[in-house]
Amino acid sequence: RSIEAKQTSRVLRTIFADENHFAHHDPLPASALLGDEGAANHMRFADGTEAFVFGREGSDSTTRFPARQTRQACEAIARLHQLNPVNTFFVRQNPVAIDAGAFHNDVVAVSHGQTLFYHEKAFIQPLELASVNSICVREEEISLADAILSYMFNSQLVTLGDGTMSLVAPTECETTPAVRDYLHHAPFDSIRFVDVRQSMRNGGGPACLRLRVMMTEEERTAVRANVFFTPTLHEQLIAWVNKHYREALSSSDLSDPKLLDESRAALDELTRILSLGSIYDFQ
Repeated sequence: RSIEAKQTSRVLRTIFADENHFAHHDPLPASALLGDEGAANHMRFADGTEAFVFGREGSDSTTRFPARQTRQACEAIARLHQLNPVNTFFVRQNPVAIDAGAFHNDVVAVSHGQTLFYHEKAFIQPLELASVNSICVREEEISLADAILSYMFNSQLVTLGDGTMSLVAPTECETTPAVRDYLHHAPFDSIRFVDVRQSMRNGGGPACLRLRVMMTEEERTAVRANVFFTPTLHEQLIAWVNKHYREALSSSDLSDPKLLDESRAALDELTRILSLGSIYDFQ
């Protein structure tokens, strides 16, 4: 994420360009003390409560895998965004979860509205908020290993048009027995399994396939870019992928100037599809 900050900033400033509705903050300075993994370690509840999840304070560490998010980064973001301290919480991720492979909080917890769905080993101390409906999955119900294997908590929790709540989960949840059995009795109105194996192989489940931003209808209207998912946009993106993605890529291709030209042509067309304008240096 740190190497993408400059370009991500350009994209977000273009999408949320209306200063009457949106404010964009510069990324934190590149520093080990300010390690920040963005939305993967942040949860916002519908009443404006903000929960930042961090893995380390300063230079302390876990035993197997490094903790990527620092408390200092979380506090800096909260301060720069002028968040209300009364509604802002800093929660430490359980090092057991990090060492088990949960590099980000969104692998062991997911939030939506006033609901928090999480594994009991997600945090060192439970996140107890009076206004939040917490659903804790115990280790005896689903092991931490199975939760990470299936990416159950990297699902999307969404409210449907009729007001019911649905969990959009990867098909790996359906093929992991303990997870499948739990979800059949989970306190959600519906469960929908989706095949996102290509994304899963790159480390991302359903929750990694979208940017979640709470907006009013007026704020949504102020977004001029074509970035909200629709059947028409879906078809355009499929056609774009089929046109530009190579079927195979070898190490020798990386030195081929044609690959650079193809990549730039693909990005140029993508920015037109999404109505983003010229956001790359080559455009």
